[in-house]
Amino acid sequence: MTTRVWDYLAEYESEHPDILDAVRTVFASGQLVLGASVRGFEEEYAAYHGVGHCVGVDNGTNAIKLGLQALGVGPGDEVITVSNTAAPTVVAIDATGATPVFVDVREDDFLMDTAQVADAITERTRCLLPVHLYGQCADLAPLTELADRHGLALLEDCAQAHGARQGGTLAGTTGAVAAFSFYPTKVLGAYGDGGAVITSDEDVAARLRRLRYYGMEDRYYTLETPAHNSRLDEVQAEILRRKLRRLDAYVAGRRAVAQRYADGLAGTGLRLPRTAPGNDHVYYVYVVRHPRRDDIVERLKAYDIHLNISYPWPVHTMTGFAHLGYATGSLPVTEALAAEIFSLPMYPALPQDLQDKVIHALREVLSTL
Repeated sequence: MTTRVWDYLAEYESEHPDILDAVRTVFASGQLVLGASVRGFEEEYAAYHGVGHCVGVDNGTNAIKLGLQALGVGPGDEVITVSNTAAPTVVAIDATGATPVFVDVREDDFLMDTAQVADAITERTRCLLPVHLYGQCADLAPLTELADRHGLALLEDCAQAHGARQGGTLAGTTGAVAAFSFYPTKVLGAYGDGGAVITSDEDVAARLRRLRYYGMEDRYYTLETPAHNSRLDEVQAEILRRKLRRLDAYVAGRRAVAQRYADGLAGTGLRLPRTAPGNDHVYYVYVVRHPRRDDIVERLKAYDIHLNISYPWPVHTMTGFAHLGYATGSLPVTEALAAEIFSLPMYPALPQDLQDKVIHALREVLSTL
C-alpha cells in the first residue's frame, strides 16, 4: 500500500453518514449562501475559542488578508512575520499593499525568533504576524509586550494550529485578530476550501463582514473598497460544524501518532519535533530534520512511502518575492532548515500498521547512512 503524508479516505469512511447529512441539510434549507450553516458555524467556532466573533471566509489566505485590512493595514505599512511558512502567509500581506518584513526562526522548534522582532520594528511597522507553525504556538508573551509598547496590531496565523494552546490559552485568542484555514489537510479541515477570522472587537468583526461581501453594509450598497466576494461556502460551513464537535478527538489522534513516532524513532539520529515550553502541540504535520534529507526521502520511495517537505523553499528566496530584496544568507536558520526538514505521514486516521511501516523503513534507511 502506498503511504503518503495525508489521506482523508479512512476518515471519510467512518464519518460519511454525518458528512452526507450535512450536505442534505444545506440543500434542503432553501438558502445556499450565507445561511443558517455559516451563522451556526460562526457562533460555535467563536464559542469554542471564547471570543465574541467569528467571520467565515472562503480560504485561509483571505482570512489573513481581510484580517489585516480590518485592522487598517494597507499600502505603506510593514508587517513583521517569518519566511519559514507556507507562501499564503506572505501572499496575503502583499495583497493588502503592505510590505512583509522577515525575522528568522529558532533552531530548536522552527518558530519565530521573537528576540529579533524588536530590531525589525520601524516607524512603518503596523502589525506583528506570528505563524503558529506545524501545530504549536509562537512565543506570544514578548510579541504582546512589543505590540502594546509600540501600538501595533497582533494577528495570529493559526492555519496550522486549531486547538493548540500556550499556557492553557487557545491559539488565536491572544492577538486582536486570528486567521484560520480549513483546507482539507488541516487539523479541522473542510471538504474543500474554507477559512475564518476570529476577534473580540465588534468594529473589526463588522468590517470583516463587509470586506468578505463586496464591502457591502446593506445589499447592493458598497460601503468600503477594495473588497471582493470572500464568503464561506454554506456546505463547507455545515461540514465544519459537524467536524468541530470532533476537533478535540482529532487532536488526540494526532498526538497518539506523534508519540508512536517519538517512541519508534528514538536514537536513530533523526531530529524529532520539539515542543516549546508551555505549548500543547497538535501536530498538524510531524516535521523531522536530518542533514541527509534528500537521500532519505528518495530511499523511502523503495518502500512505497512518499513524504513531503514543509517547506523546501523559504518565501524570501522565491522569485515572486525577489522585490523584497532579501539576499541568500539573510535568514540563515530558515535557509538551513529548508535543506534538512521533511514531514512524516500525519493524520488521526493513520492506521497503526502504516505508522509501523514508516518507523521500520526509516530505521532501516537511517542505519545505512
